Order: sequence, then C-alpha cells, then structure tokens
Amino acid sequence: MGKSKKRILLYMLMVLLAVSFIWSCAGMDLGETVDMAMSVLESSEGLSESDIIKGLKEALEIGTGNAVTYVAKTNGYYQNGKIKIPLPENVQKVEKVLRVAGYGKQVDEFELSMNRAAEKAAPEAKSIFWNAIKGIQFADARKILNGRDNEATLYFKDKTSDKLSSIFKPIVHTSMSKVGVTQSYQVLENKVYSIPFAKKIVSFDLDQYVTDKALDGLFYMLAEEEKKIRNDPAARVTEILRKVFK
Repeated sequence: MGKSKKRILLYMLMVLLAVSFIWSCAGMDLGETVDMAMSVLESSEGLSESDIIKGLKEALEIGTGNAVTYVAKTNGYYQNGKIKIPLPENVQKVEKVLRVAGYGKQVDEFELSMNRAAEKAAPEAKSIFWNAIKGIQFADARKILNGRDNEATLYFKDKTSDKLSSIFKPIVHTSMSKVGVTQSYQVLENKVYSIPFAKKIVSFDLDQYVTDKALDGLFYMLAEEEKKIRNDPAARVTEILRKVFK
C-alpha cells in the first residue's frame, strides 16, 4: 500500500473515531462506531491508487463511449425527449405565426436539421473526452469514486466544458453546413419577413446554440451511463470496474 493511500485511510479512521467519541458522549455505542470505521478501512484495503485511477478512467472511457455511440446514431438526439435540441427561443416566439401561415414543414425541417447536425458531430467528441480523462489524478479519482451518482460527470463537465465547446463548435458548424441547418434557418427568417406584422427573428449565434445543446445532451447521457456503472453490476463489464465499483 502506498504512503498516500495509508495517509488517507489513517485520516478516515481518525475522523470516524473522533465522531465516535462525540456519539458516545451522546449515549451511542462506541464499539459499533469503531466497527464501522474498521469496515471502511477493510473495504478500501484492496484498492491501490492505481486501481482507483484505472477503474475511474475505464468507467469514464466506457461511459463516454456509450454516450457518444447513443447520440451519434440517427435520431439519437431527435427522438430522445431528454436531449432533443428544441427550436431556439427566438424562433419559438414566431413558430405559431409560421405554422398558421403554412410554413410548418419548414419549421420542422429546421428543428430536425439541428438535431441531425448534433448527431453527425457527436463522434468527434469521443477523442476529446478521452484526452481529458488522461489528466485525472488520484485525489480527484477518490473524490469522484465516493461521490454522487453523477460526480464524475460533474467533475468532467467543470474541467472540460470550455475546451470542449471551443473544439466542438467548428465541428458542429461543418456538420450544420452538410445537413443544411443554416439554410433552413435563413428560409424561416425570410418567411417571417414576408408575413405582415410578424415579429422579426432576432439574430443570434446559431453555431453556439447547437454546440451548447449538443454538449448538454452528451453530458446528460454520460451521467446516465455513470449511474448505470455505479448502481448496476451488469454494467461493470471489466474486472477493474467490478473491483472499484463494488
């Protein structure tokens, strides 16, 4: 067992014993608390620093791989109500007018094209995610391992969102060009200008909107995959995952 590991376990024991003293003053069972402390130590005994880091990184690699595979398929975004990219707010404000004027098909095509762009761009995220995973250190790994069901996803989002957005945005832009998102948006904008008294569509950064929504969807699916690995033994498909997430 490494020195860092011993220090962590010793610290945990000291904290638990201190708590046990307070509990005993309140009339609670000191022996029971000591047993609990020893149980914590024993459950951590078989995990080395390398085990914890390797297990967490493997979990994230599997989780991100599964999440990307899911959203990258046709209708991965579009037919999932949790992550489907909706019409931008400025388009929603004129949606009813457009549909009444007979442009419902164009509205639907625009919404579909945004989701198709996200689905086509999604595979490029895997390598970005995996490069970020390589930098996780033991202290972070221990915190994530003992954290909430989405602790890894929250950490990952906090550390990589800005970089992911800057790298992902040009990928989304290219993808949107291929599936005609910008053209569909321009068609809608022109339609609005042709409708008397219709409120005009305010210009905004369409690339950033689709990028943000695409990444939100990826992180949502990553959190779902992380939850499975933590709570469902069947999702722990390798020996190190079964060892770390027991």
